[in-house]
Amino acid sequence: MRNILTIFRKEVAAFFNSLIAYIVIIVFLTGVGLFFWVFGDSVLITGISSMENLFAFAPWFFLFLVPAITMRSFAEEIRSGTIEMLVTKPVTDWEIILGKYFAACFLIIFSLVPTFIYYLSLADLGTTPWNLDNGPIIGAYLGLIALGCVFSSVGILASSLTENQIVAFIVALFLSFFFYSGFDFLAELSSLAEYNSFFLRMGINEHYRSISKGVVDTRDVIYFLSFIITCLFLTRLTLALKKK
Repeated sequence: MRNILTIFRKEVAAFFNSLIAYIVIIVFLTGVGLFFWVFGDSVLITGISSMENLFAFAPWFFLFLVPAITMRSFAEEIRSGTIEMLVTKPVTDWEIILGKYFAACFLIIFSLVPTFIYYLSLADLGTTPWNLDNGPIIGAYLGLIALGCVFSSVGILASSLTENQIVAFIVALFLSFFFYSGFDFLAELSSLAEYNSFFLRMGINEHYRSISKGVVDTRDVIYFLSFIITCLFLTRLTLALKKK
């Protein structure tokens, strides 16, 4: 546990010592804020006190935010050769992977914290102040955190496959997009209509929408945990192959 915590602290510190950390978080918060307050069916345009816009657009910004956070996790270690030093120390592959993974999840949650200001503003500006339905909002935030953790596992896997951070970013972006939206596209194809329900259950979006309704279903929890464990296991396998 101590080794995991050490790696966790190292990853978080390295992220905040980089200028890209602040750029990525600012871009994320600015983009989400614009779609929440200004663009499309925003709060200021419709006059409806609802957090739906935030939870509808945040996953799309996550597709870029999370790969930007995870792209250096292993890619930079592989490129600089420090991964070889790390694996020869009295620390297991799983401790390395979990330390980096938990750091990525923490940074995702850290990036979400400022969006709570939107909730406070919306609650205070409503016709009846502090009359928001908090159940779905809490559920949607839990859904976003789960989504961020899933995307982080994909990003960690992508970063372990290459020494190039840009390649790791693109691979993580593609895989996250496919698992989030690709299965929905397949479910809409008339030629695959008989497999509609199967494709929907395989996609991340279906489970994210389910949790975002404010109801935590064990099937959704099992799906997210299985997805994360599979990605981390594949990361462990990738590291093992690189040792040979």
